[in-house]
Amino acid sequence: MNFSELFKQSNQLCRFSPDGTHVASCSSYRLVVRDVATLQITHLYTCLDAIQYLEWSPDSLYILCGMYQRGLVQVWSLEQPDWTCKIDEGSAGLIAVRWSPDSRHIMTTADFYLRITVWSLINKSVSYIKYPKEASPGYDFTRDGKYLALAERRDCKDYVSIFSCDAWQLCKHFPVETTDLAGILWSPNGRVLCVWDSLLNYSVQLYSMDGRCLTKYSAYQFALGVKTVSWSFTSQFLAIGSYDQKVRLLNNITWKAIGNFTHTPSVETSRDLVVYREVQKRLPAMSTDSMAYSNNVFRTESKYEVAEGTVKFSLVKPDPDKPNPSVGVGLVIFSHDSRYMATRNDNMPTVLWIWKIPTLKLAVALVQSLPIKQFEWDPCQQRLALCTGNNKVYMWSPAGCITVNVPSDSLFNVVALGWNPTGKSLTLLGKDQFCVCYLTDTSID
Repeated sequence: MNFSELFKQSNQLCRFSPDGTHVASCSSYRLVVRDVATLQITHLYTCLDAIQYLEWSPDSLYILCGMYQRGLVQVWSLEQPDWTCKIDEGSAGLIAVRWSPDSRHIMTTADFYLRITVWSLINKSVSYIKYPKEASPGYDFTRDGKYLALAERRDCKDYVSIFSCDAWQLCKHFPVETTDLAGILWSPNGRVLCVWDSLLNYSVQLYSMDGRCLTKYSAYQFALGVKTVSWSFTSQFLAIGSYDQKVRLLNNITWKAIGNFTHTPSVETSRDLVVYREVQKRLPAMSTDSMAYSNNVFRTESKYEVAEGTVKFSLVKPDPDKPNPSVGVGLVIFSHDSRYMATRNDNMPTVLWIWKIPTLKLAVALVQSLPIKQFEWDPCQQRLALCTGNNKVYMWSPAGCITVNVPSDSLFNVVALGWNPTGKSLTLLGKDQFCVCYLTDTSID
């Protein structure tokens, strides 16, 4: 691995372009675009206020910057640096903004979900979509960009509307059997729409494009239900993470559960299950700065050791007096080929579980010294990167695990990361800085 120098950023706003050739970062009200290969600045833009959201257009030709406090969106062009666009929601306010798949329309959501506005960069036309429901996500595009599914709330009932993205015309409108819809998500092939209820009611429903209900699934009742939902990239599997610390896997043939992955407090290692445990050693800081020593700054070295026998995991007891308890499976991500599934159980925050889909069994468990902040799969191969809020980046592949210190003259803790769509590099983000990590090898030895 090779690491770049540190650059300034704010609000963890640092994104690779979809074509993988540029990386954009925000520092207060400035937008900086760099070439990925050289990290030389290719474009520098100045916005009207501090940037709170950043998103590339799918064709990598435009960048939008959201300034929610001012209700503004500014759009910049890489091909025409002098071209500018400003969207002002005015008194309606702004809480979310997103590109449409055609890279020529922008969708803004007004305060209190009063409406969704579609702004055209082609002819400057404006379209309004009424009755959007507060959900996560509340709307979703098919991967081919032809259709938009929107969750709605009318007369105290939940509905879904399907729009054609060519002319933003309503194609289908139908009710869904939820008490309080929490989110909707298209399958990657665009054939099935997943709808799930709030955490108070375990209910997952699957609908076809024409509004037919294909199946309804409920694992249990009278307890906190669905926490997260994730499709495999092949659309063959739907993973449902629940508050009971389990992941149910539905198949796309019968829509029945074919796997039930339980996150137990301990596991027994075997030939088919490997547990890697991070072992840290604390050393004095190498810096000669007297201030570093006075603040008791230390550097740590760590490595993975293969555990044997019964391995117990540390548990975090949730506070019953606080909302959104840290319990249950809150993150599920499939690898690019859908052969592996990585999960994190929120009341075991230091453990990363990696399941092998062909065998429907746990293959690997990574036990970290600190709670896992984020993990992401390589978009091109079976490789996973994660961070825990220290000065290290961790990587796993079927070949093994590695831990690498991020070289820096100052204290730089990695709190977030993001893969380049090409799989050749990733961004490592700290509190107010970032660097680019270049992978010189395609596998982990």
